[in-house]
Amino acid sequence: MKLKKMMVITAAFSMALSVTACGSNNNSTNNGGNNAAKATNNATTETAAPESTDAAVTDEIVPEDGATLVVWESKEERPFADEIAKQFTAKYNVPVKVEELAPPDQVTKLTQDGPSGLAADVILIPHDNLGKAASASLVLPNDVFGEETKANNTEASIIGSSYEGELYGYPRAAETYALFYNKSLVKEAPKSFDDVLAFSKTFTDKSKNRYGIMWEVGNLYFNYMFIASDGGYLFGKDGTDKDDIGLANDGAIAGLKEFVKLKEALPIKSGDINSDIKRSLFNSGDVAMDITGPWELGGYKEALGDNLGIAPIPTVNGKTAITFSGIKIFAVNSFTQYPNAAKLYANFASSKDAQLLLNKTIGSVPTNNEALLDPQISSDPYVSVFAEQAKNSQPMPSIPEMGNVWSPVNAALPEIWDKNGDPKAAMDKAVQQIKDLNNSASQ
Repeated sequence: MKLKKMMVITAAFSMALSVTACGSNNNSTNNGGNNAAKATNNATTETAAPESTDAAVTDEIVPEDGATLVVWESKEERPFADEIAKQFTAKYNVPVKVEELAPPDQVTKLTQDGPSGLAADVILIPHDNLGKAASASLVLPNDVFGEETKANNTEASIIGSSYEGELYGYPRAAETYALFYNKSLVKEAPKSFDDVLAFSKTFTDKSKNRYGIMWEVGNLYFNYMFIASDGGYLFGKDGTDKDDIGLANDGAIAGLKEFVKLKEALPIKSGDINSDIKRSLFNSGDVAMDITGPWELGGYKEALGDNLGIAPIPTVNGKTAITFSGIKIFAVNSFTQYPNAAKLYANFASSKDAQLLLNKTIGSVPTNNEALLDPQISSDPYVSVFAEQAKNSQPMPSIPEMGNVWSPVNAALPEIWDKNGDPKAAMDKAVQQIKDLNNSASQ
């Protein structure tokens, strides 16, 4: 029942899921601090303002005189960020500097640097980080463009961009993961993880660093399918009840036993797997299948060409695989010196045209309703698979307590995988740690 209840929100995801897997927030205060941050960041690109001094005007707001912006973006999506910043500067006469920071790290960075003016004006975060940021008043509501945002984007993305009934985010892409496979090695996409294991027995050879499948086995985000597919869950009804944690119930443990079986297909330690290693091995043909998100689509298409295949996640113990899903959203730092310019950027960089550009450069799945109907999206055989998987996904909870989940579970999974730990004992320990963190935060 809990799974079915959570799926109510998920229904709206059916056409909206996308890239990259996964969180954070944004800030800025005084101009001196902001300029200092801009001057010292090495991984940055700044677009110069055109010589024209005419103020950029919209029907709603005008950028502040002398406004300049810092935007935090992910490394993987840097090509999009540079191009959209260039377009924004050309249109609004506001220089934009792009700084690379992993989205899951941005809210923490914003918490530290926002009040002192050292944080970005616009941040890019997974929606599950929004509760933490909004409850701490680190981000401004999406007020000027709120109605436009709600009208233009999917219901699920608006839910993900909101906290306690108020819209904060500017959704730009939806996220879940699917099974990438090399058609020259795997003739037909596996329907079940039993099929994955059967193939891997013929392909995996650790001595040659060759594996039938690879994914980040120590990361809850990519392993939620083993917890949820048979009835595990997080935070009760619709992911809102911090006291109802189903990570160690019978269904979760049954799924994790299937997780353990796959060690035969991937006989290496969890710490020896990261996105760079996995990407290199998949591109070279030494990994036949990879579980990842649409953020890898562009690079994998370039490397494999027509040999690239994508399929929904295989079934887990005969059950449809339930994956985590999320919305990537822009948010405006509540300490920014230039709130008008920052809101304009967040809206501009999440528009229909911007989302289509993001899809073209990175492979993301839009949240904009018109973009989803555009032939660039609707006729794409790869993006459509993510939309299909999205129908069987659960949005990550966005309550602040979600931040207490990652470390305990990301410690439990390697305990199970690397050390042959008992799944029930490992997950019971993780649940208790989450409860302790939740309770200490509320005191």
